[in-house]
Amino acid sequence: MRANGFEPEFSAEVMREVASLEEPSAERLPPGVRDMRVLPWSSIDNRESRDLDQIEVAERRADGSIRLFIGVADVDSLVALGSAADDHAAANTTSVYTGVAVFPMLPERLSTDLTSLNEGEDRLAVVIQFDVLADGELTNPSVYRALVHNHAKLTYDAIGAWLEGRAPEPPAIARAPRLREQVQLQAEAAGRLRVARRRAGALDFESVEASPVVVNGRVVDLKVASRNRARDLIEDFMVAANRTVATHLLGHGSASLRRVVREPKRWDRIVALAAELGEVLPDAPNSVALSEFLARRRAADPEHFADLSLSVVKLLGPGVYVLERRLGDRREAGHFGLAVADYVHSTAPNRRFADLVTQRMLRAVEVKGQSPYTLDELTEIARRCTERGDAARKVERTMRKVAGASLLADRVGESFAAVVTAASPKGTYARLLSPPVEGRIVRGGRGLDVGDTVRLTLVVADASKGFIDFSHETDGASRKLERSRRKKAAADLLRPRVGESFEVEVTGVSESGTYVRVLDGSAEGRVVRGYKTLTVGMRVPVTLVRTDSVHGFIDFEFASGVDRVKDERLERKRAAAAGLQDNIGDVFDAVVSGTSRKATWIVLTPGNIEGRLVRGRKGLHVGDPVRVVLLTADAARGFIDVAREDAAIPSE
Repeated sequence: MRANGFEPEFSAEVMREVASLEEPSAERLPPGVRDMRVLPWSSIDNRESRDLDQIEVAERRADGSIRLFIGVADVDSLVALGSAADDHAAANTTSVYTGVAVFPMLPERLSTDLTSLNEGEDRLAVVIQFDVLADGELTNPSVYRALVHNHAKLTYDAIGAWLEGRAPEPPAIARAPRLREQVQLQAEAAGRLRVARRRAGALDFESVEASPVVVNGRVVDLKVASRNRARDLIEDFMVAANRTVATHLLGHGSASLRRVVREPKRWDRIVALAAELGEVLPDAPNSVALSEFLARRRAADPEHFADLSLSVVKLLGPGVYVLERRLGDRREAGHFGLAVADYVHSTAPNRRFADLVTQRMLRAVEVKGQSPYTLDELTEIARRCTERGDAARKVERTMRKVAGASLLADRVGESFAAVVTAASPKGTYARLLSPPVEGRIVRGGRGLDVGDTVRLTLVVADASKGFIDFSHETDGASRKLERSRRKKAAADLLRPRVGESFEVEVTGVSESGTYVRVLDGSAEGRVVRGYKTLTVGMRVPVTLVRTDSVHGFIDFEFASGVDRVKDERLERKRAAAAGLQDNIGDVFDAVVSGTSRKATWIVLTPGNIEGRLVRGRKGLHVGDPVRVVLLTADAARGFIDVAREDAAIPSE
């Protein structure tokens, strides 16, 4: 943190100041603050989140619209302009989430207590209200302060799985029919908003950045947060709320800090990536065309969409904060990724200073007072927030590499499939498909570009420095890249034929896999099920089970070699994984049920749930008791992966 210009600790003055604060009281509400505690407010966030910045509630209107109320933590009420806590926040400008530790922008007495919209607590909030019409358009906006009460803290994973029909109702929903109806209404409103956003050209991305999973102070895994309907719901609500605040300030003639993502400079590479998938994008940047392309790719290949999404995000470039003081058509360029002209950050004032500044601008509009900042001060705040945001990402990226290097320390010399994530004169970087770790290609990176799928050899994994270095074999590199691009195109052409049978010849059998070529020469792929009886030269019928046009993978099944008992076990594991999705990071007792050169299997007790031990296998035998940490619960694939508790990496 200090090496990147942050002050990670709070001064004694800040702590004295915060210790003197009192909790909000309904008996002494500030003038103009509404009492809205009776509404069924709830929050949806990560299970481990403690700095809850927003809660939501919806109501259906007689005209068919849905009225949304977004309650945002009223941080300005307790953090005075020019106070010691405010000065610290202005210097760091953001909370930094390293995975192994959180460095909050505000002391925890504020960010996780007095200004956090915690379950079961009365808290002051800035309420952003608007109606969502059937076509997703927003009407009747207003912004005001209120006293609110969060009746339920819900989690992304549990609510997302329920809304998608992949899991039963979470206990909090099952206990409260009113809450069930409320979340379903919110999901309906979010669906309307999403349709309107896509129509306007908003880009549909999915993050693949992994965060360390920490249990009892030890890193046990790197986890990528999966996109689901609950995450989409909150994203849709926050975008709508931020747009509402931007237009509210604009309508009152107030300057504001805008969040801007300008047109991408590397649009040509985005066009090339689309061409590899048989798609044509216009020569000039066009958010609507790009949005439609991404939507088609998500629908066509949802399992691997995240890696395509990552490539496009890297090529779009980062967002910046700018001072906006001009009205009408002379306003700054808008947010290319969100396809909106007017956008501010306003919904996370506990962890972003720009949002706290916006809250103060709203207060000035409310009381018809003078702006709390001069234009020069706002310009400097915008610059500082942009610069500190870049530094925070550098800290977080470094800590991901430290964790990743620790997990890869004993795998130097191994080969991995990867996707190139950055290519510039400063260096070429790639992200492994599994584990989701990013590093630098220090040898053989010339000629590679963002989105290329390559095989890399791990040459350095230095946890003390966070260095992860790869080499890329240059012999035949251009031929391999061209072959990879052909396989991407072939995978895309075969996508509609998943489930069909093909006559193939076995072309290779090794520890890395069993490979086949379709007899008519149209495609090559790997047999992922039923391959044990196959040998080179055999001609057999196989079934296409999966295509991955992002990486160029084509997977087949040899039905005659499949053990049907394993199929039944897979269905049991899928059901078990669905029930464990909200328990990532929890510790379980288990017994080793099987071992082989490639894998060690365990059974969780109680529950008799089967899983795979992916870390800490050494020295274990069938029947040994073991304490394990749950890493993965993938209901779609039936993956339940655990790590031995004492094999985790200290977070220090």
